[in-house]
Amino acid sequence: MRVRDQRRVAGRTLVALASALVLLVSGYGWRAYHNLSGGLTRSDALAGLLTSDPGTDADSDSGSGPTNILIMGLDSRLDQNGSPLPKDVLDQLHAGDSNDGGYNTNVLMLLHVPGNGGRATAISIPRDDYVTLPGSPDGVDKQKIKQGYGLAKDAKERKLRRQGVTDPASLEQQGREAGRREAIEAVQQFLGDVPIDHFVEVTLVGFYDLAQALGSVQVCLRGPTQDSYSGARFVKGYQQLDAAQSLAFVRQRRDYVHPDLNFTDLDRERRQQAFLASTAYQLRGLGNLTDPAELQRLIDVAKKDVVIDDTFDLLGFALRSQGLLSGNITFTTLPVKQFGKVDGQDVNIVDVDQIQAMVRGVLNPGDDAGAAAPPPSAPDQAATLQLPTATLDVVNASGREAVAASLETVLTAHGLTRGSASTQRRESRRTELSYAPDSADSANALANLLGGVPTSKDPALRQGHERLLVGTDFSMPAELTAPGQGADDPPTGTGPPPAAPASSISGGGIPCVK
Repeated sequence: MRVRDQRRVAGRTLVALASALVLLVSGYGWRAYHNLSGGLTRSDALAGLLTSDPGTDADSDSGSGPTNILIMGLDSRLDQNGSPLPKDVLDQLHAGDSNDGGYNTNVLMLLHVPGNGGRATAISIPRDDYVTLPGSPDGVDKQKIKQGYGLAKDAKERKLRRQGVTDPASLEQQGREAGRREAIEAVQQFLGDVPIDHFVEVTLVGFYDLAQALGSVQVCLRGPTQDSYSGARFVKGYQQLDAAQSLAFVRQRRDYVHPDLNFTDLDRERRQQAFLASTAYQLRGLGNLTDPAELQRLIDVAKKDVVIDDTFDLLGFALRSQGLLSGNITFTTLPVKQFGKVDGQDVNIVDVDQIQAMVRGVLNPGDDAGAAAPPPSAPDQAATLQLPTATLDVVNASGREAVAASLETVLTAHGLTRGSASTQRRESRRTELSYAPDSADSANALANLLGGVPTSKDPALRQGHERLLVGTDFSMPAELTAPGQGADDPPTGTGPPPAAPASSISGGGIPCVK
């Protein structure tokens, strides 16, 4: 498969990953647990590997210690048995035929959930990081971390054929098990012998199925962007995406119309994180997880497209990790020292010592050994932009879906009290803020924060209340950091940037990204 084609499909796996993680950590409903758990494909690829608590029960979910879960997204166009996907599905994916693609783990994310119920962290490992592969699968000592799975799968199948195994399903199943194990060991070694308690794997078709089941998803962009290569064409601010637009959103890695955005492949990591945070936020708020029909569609997709390890107690994990349901999670993308080429391939040159020190700081915040190199975090805008106390009601007259609820979430993080969120059927061109006579100071501060929207006193409003009418002219100011928006500004300058620093996005809302 050509490099160009590989890049076209890489982003699709991000959505499959995000959707799978949403299914597992967003509270899909206790009453459906046995239905889901009993139908998922299980794997023993973790057997014998390092876990968080190797001296006790292998299922760390039942204990009080931390849990580390590796999320893997594959770009394969084959099903779990190695059979080609139906043509109508491939046509929807716009991903070529079953001869395209491979078994690259285009998405690798380590989800760390502290045992004390504290804030979780999801660490994204850029797919092109050039690393040492454990066991040198197919005789390859160093390669992009994403390629370890496919190399190990191929090596295992070659060995099985020499032993006389010819059944395609058996070759596929055992080959994938070898691939999973290699990917897990590669991540463990790269991050510094990090224990991995569980894993989740999703293939490319998972995007197609899950995007259809989820319906539209709201995202937020800091500015307009378009890219004919991926099909991306988005405006600034909040917008509702259908499945095809969601695909373009996570695939985009360039913008020749706005070259100042300076897109890199790492921006797709941030898009994946933003998509995951937004999807989880919307699932909690729109009732998908309490509607039996909606829930069953999500469960059916998970049973078809998701593989997990054989010790993963989903119910136990969910009960211990309820903070995730409210967005108590930070997404971190690991840094890249330099973008380069090895054997004609684009790779990420990384500082392994720096990354391992950073990961120690994330996973063991009280450990002095890891405290020397903590990951950069988003600035505490909630503290620097704290508003005077008032109750804010938001009326959406912009013609865009879910704007009122999103603004409530954004602005309550800055000190306001959440009021009502409603939609006005008739659109308004102008954004306006009205306030009760005793709330002038809060209203003026909020108006300035929103970029200078006009204000007016309204004696009819209850004491301590403000009312924001959101018109079609509204866009979120760049300096207003929403819950989920992180410090992920791109490097400046022309040409390939020499490095990409670590960046973070926080959950709990709809993040704004470029």
